[in-house]
Amino acid sequence: FPPAVFPLSCVVQNYSWGKVGLESEVAKLVASGDPLVQIQPDQPYAELWMGTHPRGDALIRDNRIPQKTLGQWIADNPVCLGAKVKDAFQGHLPFLFKVLSVNTALSVQAHPNKELAAKLHAQFPEHYPDANHKPEMAIALTPFEGMCGFRPVEEIVSFLQNVPELRALIGEVAAEQLERSGSDDPRGVSAALRVCFTRLMKSEKKFFVDQLNMLVKRISQEAAEGKDTSGSNGELLLRLHSQYPGDIGCFTIYFLNLVRLEPGEAMFLGANEPHAYLHGDCVEVMACSDNTVRAGLTPKFIDVLTLCEMLNYTPAPSSSKILPATQSQLDPHVYLYDPPVPDFTIMRIEIPASIKLYLISAMDSASILLVIQGTAVGTSTAAASEMSLRRGSVLFVSANESISLHLSSPEGMLLFRACCLL
Repeated sequence: FPPAVFPLSCVVQNYSWGKVGLESEVAKLVASGDPLVQIQPDQPYAELWMGTHPRGDALIRDNRIPQKTLGQWIADNPVCLGAKVKDAFQGHLPFLFKVLSVNTALSVQAHPNKELAAKLHAQFPEHYPDANHKPEMAIALTPFEGMCGFRPVEEIVSFLQNVPELRALIGEVAAEQLERSGSDDPRGVSAALRVCFTRLMKSEKKFFVDQLNMLVKRISQEAAEGKDTSGSNGELLLRLHSQYPGDIGCFTIYFLNLVRLEPGEAMFLGANEPHAYLHGDCVEVMACSDNTVRAGLTPKFIDVLTLCEMLNYTPAPSSSKILPATQSQLDPHVYLYDPPVPDFTIMRIEIPASIKLYLISAMDSASILLVIQGTAVGTSTAAASEMSLRRGSVLFVSANESISLHLSSPEGMLLFRACCLL
């Protein structure tokens, strides 16, 4: 039998928003996983892609396997996905697993549902490269900040009353409509919110740049005088403006929840949910798609009309965006992050130092295993030889295969395992 459990060498994306050199968790993992890699101290290391995406297909680190990449190997051995996954996702790995190291904000964006993705892909294939939806889940590795979903209306109204520059952009009529909309009429609230946000995003460039400059100047002065600027979300505004001066995205902080995650906490981003990651390191898993509709905090193609049309305008507190992990019934060392979509699940596996032998159990799905901390030797009947695992190691595990870990580190182990539980 060809090996069905094997190590991977994964592709790094050096996007400009990434943390630089060894400040980046991505760079640290890569350097630790492969000591031959040279980390450039002034280069951003933004994302590590663990999967079969054509722009970052993982290389197989096992010279007994004739296929060079994981995508080629799965195409030739689709049974490895597990029977249900293979049928449900037409012989493709349904998820892309990543590590992100965010230094400056990512664009304000949302990902389409399947219906919209198919339409956008048919009309504008150069901007929307496939017809799939792209729900995502992020789990913090370090304290992590992002914006996600529309704030409760009372918070937005409070900013409309405290930030005259924001009110000027939206206009008195739309602002009053939101202020008058009652919680007993959720459709009315969503409609008013849609009007306000669309007016903001479609405001005339020269007008919003003037208003933004006035706002930045006013908040800078207030901060210099030691005044409290939290009523205008001053600290975040100045930070985003320093990263993306003159960008309409700076105003989205008054509409979107600020979500702060501690290590191990997760947020789930469903279709049409507006979001922007701001700072920190996380593991992320998503449906295998590249469809992103952007509208600010970015030099890339922006599609304001599509974004404003597609968004989910349901206000909700930031706490509602955090997806709790549940401890596995079968194994107390496993915590499950199981989002409301079928495409992916993540397991966090925490093995205490007292345990010297641990079984990564077989499941009816292919999975990708990432070591965040600790060292072990892994053995599997499906592997060609024993595998040395350390921080940054990535393994592909075919469906119905297990791995025995012989732990050798005094601090125990932390691993994340991405899979598809149908």
